[in-house]
Amino acid sequence: MLIIYRIYQLLVAYPLIILATALTALVTIVGCFLGNGHVWGYYPGKCWSWFVIRILLLPIKVEGRENLQPGQSYVFAANHQGAFDIFMIYGFLGRNFKWMMKQSLRKIPLVGKACEAAHHIFVDKRSASKIKKTIDEARQTLKNGMSLVIFPEGARTFTGHMGVFRRGAFMLADELQLPIVPVTINGSFDVMPRTRDLKWARWHRLRLTIHAPIMPISQGPDNIKFLEQQSYEVIMNGLVPQYQGFEHNPDQ
Repeated sequence: MLIIYRIYQLLVAYPLIILATALTALVTIVGCFLGNGHVWGYYPGKCWSWFVIRILLLPIKVEGRENLQPGQSYVFAANHQGAFDIFMIYGFLGRNFKWMMKQSLRKIPLVGKACEAAHHIFVDKRSASKIKKTIDEARQTLKNGMSLVIFPEGARTFTGHMGVFRRGAFMLADELQLPIVPVTINGSFDVMPRTRDLKWARWHRLRLTIHAPIMPISQGPDNIKFLEQQSYEVIMNGLVPQYQGFEHNPDQ
């Protein structure tokens, strides 16, 4: 079955994924230029991500959408298991949102331009003024029910386990007094860990768990610490036992 699945990826899935990626990027760029960026910056990517998961025959289970209220802005914080985290969240979260992503992703041909057109937020850490600009962009984004998705670890895991969380997401939620929604990703590491980027995908069940929002308890350092600790604990507890427990990530 492994050989058949790899032949299927080579002859069917990967050629269609490459074509779909190019088309999605072009549709996003043109659509955002001509029309509503909130629509064209989200739905083509959502369909593309759904297609990638389905064409690779990966079963996915989504839990917890009922925890979200219509029209409410959220800061979603998820663990970062692998490349398929993007497809799981974009395709199956069920909320219009913007990504907060690494500056290096801007350099990916077509995809980087599409992300710019969709007004996703690139994290630029080269100076204090650029970090402030990133926060200002995020603040402007979180209006009228728009949400933000952040990987607080800032880097994909090497082992499937969680590393430390950076405080940026929680500082932003504190400043705007928005709820944090912890999201636990299971299975992405098993499909394609970062040590096997752009190689064969391995068939594995995926699970996206959307936990209950964590509401601010105040404003300031105590609230930031509370949001961070509670999010970390909730996400960790949602992991399968194999990947529970902290492990140092040298890329953080």
